[in-house]
Amino acid sequence: MENPFKQIDKPLKKVPDELKAKVMNDIAIAKLLMELASLFSVDVAKIIEATIKERNK
Repeated sequence: MENPFKQIDKPLKKVPDELKAKVMNDIAIAKLLMELASLFSVDVAKIIEATIKERNK
């Protein structure tokens, strides 16, 4: 079994442009879904914090 840490010193290999574009597209879609989910989700910690602040007034 080859030691994978020996590959750290070697130069990086060129990635095909098609693969790079697909990965970047997948990342963009994942980021969009995360942002949409945050728009429609409830942040319970913020609600509890606001409630406690209102009660202490």
